[in-house]
Amino acid sequence: MNDFHPFGWYAAKIAPHLPKKAFQPVKSRLFGGLAYFLLVTGGILAVSLLSLHPIWNLLISVVLGFSFAALGFLGHEILHGTVVKTPWLRDLLGAIAFWPLCTGPKLWRKWHNATHHVHTQHEEKDPDAWPSMEQLVKSRLLRWVYRIPFPIRAFFAFSSLSVMFTVHSIRMLFSFFRDFRWKNRTVVLLQFFLPWTTWLGLLWLIGWEKWWFAFLLPLLIANMIVMGYISTNHRLNPLVPVNDPLANSLSVTVPKWVDVLHFNFSYHTEHHLFPAMSSKYYPLVKEHIKQMWPDRYHEMPMKKALAALWKTPRIYYEHSELIEPKQGHVYGTLGNGLDPDRIVHRELETEKQPRSAKKRAKTKKAAGQGNL
Repeated sequence: MNDFHPFGWYAAKIAPHLPKKAFQPVKSRLFGGLAYFLLVTGGILAVSLLSLHPIWNLLISVVLGFSFAALGFLGHEILHGTVVKTPWLRDLLGAIAFWPLCTGPKLWRKWHNATHHVHTQHEEKDPDAWPSMEQLVKSRLLRWVYRIPFPIRAFFAFSSLSVMFTVHSIRMLFSFFRDFRWKNRTVVLLQFFLPWTTWLGLLWLIGWEKWWFAFLLPLLIANMIVMGYISTNHRLNPLVPVNDPLANSLSVTVPKWVDVLHFNFSYHTEHHLFPAMSSKYYPLVKEHIKQMWPDRYHEMPMKKALAALWKTPRIYYEHSELIEPKQGHVYGTLGNGLDPDRIVHRELETEKQPRSAKKRAKTKKAAGQGNL
C-alpha cells in the first residue's frame, strides 16, 4: 500500500456521518475512574493494614494491577481532552489517573499527544517507533542485542513488557526535558517525582513484603497489560512517510467486557483518526472505516497480534519490512505481505535485484560480521 493519506483526510470523510455528540466531552467516563480509584484505595489499605494470607494478597495485587492499567487508559483519554476540556482540571484528573504508572500529564501530552500522534511511525520523529537498519548500524548496544539468538531475544522482549512502560516513561523524561521552557521544567520534574515519592513513602510505612503486594507487583501487572496493547498498536505496521493511520496502526479485538473495563483502548486506528473524540464512539467510527476502506483497515484478535510479534523481529528494513539481521531473514509488515496466520520469511540473499555495496556493508555490520 503506497497511496498514503494523512489522518485528516480520513477524518474529513467520516465526520459528516457521526452524531454531533461524538465530538463532545464524555464526563460520565469519570464514574469508571472513581470505581477504579476506590478499588485501588481499598486494595492498598487492605494489604497495608490487615495481616492477610499471601494468597489473598496475591489476588488483591492482581485486582490492583488491573486497576492501575485501567486508570492509565482513562488517563490517556482524559489528557486528550475527551472527558473534560478545562486545562487545569484535565491535567489534575490525568495526573491522578496516571499516578500508579508514575507518568506526569505535562510530559505525557508532549511525548504522546504532540509528538507520537503527529509523527506516528516516522523513522526519526516518532519516539515510540522501533529502529531501522540504518539506526541499528549506528548503535553498538542494539548490534549487541541483535546478536542474541532470536528465540531467546523474543522471550526476554516479552518478559520486559512487565517494566517497559515505566522504563520508557523515564526515557521520555530525559528525551523531552530540554524541550520544555524553563518555567515548565520544574512542573515536569514535580509531576514525575511526586508519584514516586508517594510510593516510596508507602514502602517506608509498610515494609518490603506488603509493598510488594500493594504496589510493585501491581505495577508489573499493569505494565504487562498496558504494553500488551501498546506493543500491538504499531509494531507490526511499516514505517511511513505520511501519518496514515490505516497504514501505520492496528486495532485489536478483545472480548466486549474487556473493552468496557479498558475504556475501548483496543480501538487504536480509530483513536489515531479522532484522538480528540471519546473512545465511547470508536465502535461507530470503526463501522464507517470498514464500509469505506475495508481493504486498508487492519484488525486482528489480540492473541494473534501478540503471537505475530513473538515470531517477527523488530528492526525495519527499507521501511516496509522487518529483518533479523544476523540470519538475513526478512519478514513483511501489515499491508506489505505479512500474513499473521502464516508467518514466513525470505532470505535476504535471494533478492532478485542486487543491493549496493553500501547496503551489503550495513547488513554485515548489523549482523556483527563487519568491523565494529
